[in-house]
Amino acid sequence: QVRLVESGGGLVQAGGSLRLSCTASGSTLLIKTMGWFRQAPGKQRELVARISSTGSTNTADSVKGRFAISRDNAKKTVYLQMNSPKPEDTAVYYCNVEDILSRNYWGQGTQVTVSS
Repeated sequence: QVRLVESGGGLVQAGGSLRLSCTASGSTLLIKTMGWFRQAPGKQRELVARISSTGSTNTADSVKGRFAISRDNAKKTVYLQMNSPKPEDTAVYYCNVEDILSRNYWGQGTQVTVSS
């Protein structure tokens, strides 16, 4: 079992910056991929970015060049640096972890609101 605790959400102005953090605890040795998803009202949950244990990243086209994902394996923490956010980035952001047995774990979600 892996538990995830997110932090860093809130209100940000368009063009500003915000950093989300997610720290894992529990069976962390089995973690393979860490990432962020988001869900806006009335929309499906979508991938924002994810990073493998070796540092390979996969970033959604909608945020490429503005958001960056990173990972500190020693701290069991994944970060999402959000630069130049837009109002359409407003959503609940969820931390996600996949382990070597392909089990997925989710954080409780953190609200990010981008004002114009």
